[in-house]
Amino acid sequence: MTDTTGLLIDRIGVETVLVPIVGTTPLLVHRWSEKAKQKMLDEMQGRDRIKENKDPASEYEAAFYRFKDGAYGFPASAFKQATVRGTRFYGKQLPMTEARQIMFFNGEIGVDGLALVRLEGEPHMRQDPVRVGRGGADLRYRPEFSEWSTVLDVTYVKSSLALNSLLSLIDAGGLGTGVGDWRPEKDGSHGTYRVDTTRDVEVIS
Repeated sequence: MTDTTGLLIDRIGVETVLVPIVGTTPLLVHRWSEKAKQKMLDEMQGRDRIKENKDPASEYEAAFYRFKDGAYGFPASAFKQATVRGTRFYGKQLPMTEARQIMFFNGEIGVDGLALVRLEGEPHMRQDPVRVGRGGADLRYRPEFSEWSTVLDVTYVKSSLALNSLLSLIDAGGLGTGVGDWRPEKDGSHGTYRVDTTRDVEVIS
């Protein structure tokens, strides 16, 4: 009699946790506004644009990521990218390609349709000179959160990664990569963070 028993494969075990993090250096936010995107497109297509007077307040407001209720946000994908790149601190133990496939950073949909985490903190306007084009200069107006925190909603594959290892990778990404403008990955010192050990990591599913 032929054995027709099929191969038994268990379902992948995943867990979703809420991980509180706290900024260790200021966070510099720079959302690309529709106006900035249109300007770049016009320049690429060789279209002339009428020079407009600079409006610092409008530029500052346009640089925020926001939710429909007006709260401040930041792309959840930035924290995943930082965490994946944190694997570099651990040699070949966990390749980046595998790390991308076993960690998923969830967020709430903001006004732009992006998945965002909610930022806690009070921003202020920064004015910074920047180089543009061929030797040109301009002023940029962006929000900076001197003190900030958030909670990361992370789903991970338990059979491939222990919770403590996930927290270590989040710490590593916060230290060596960071998020936002002028982060360590871009030769800056802004946007670094760590797991907030004064608050509990909550398992939600």
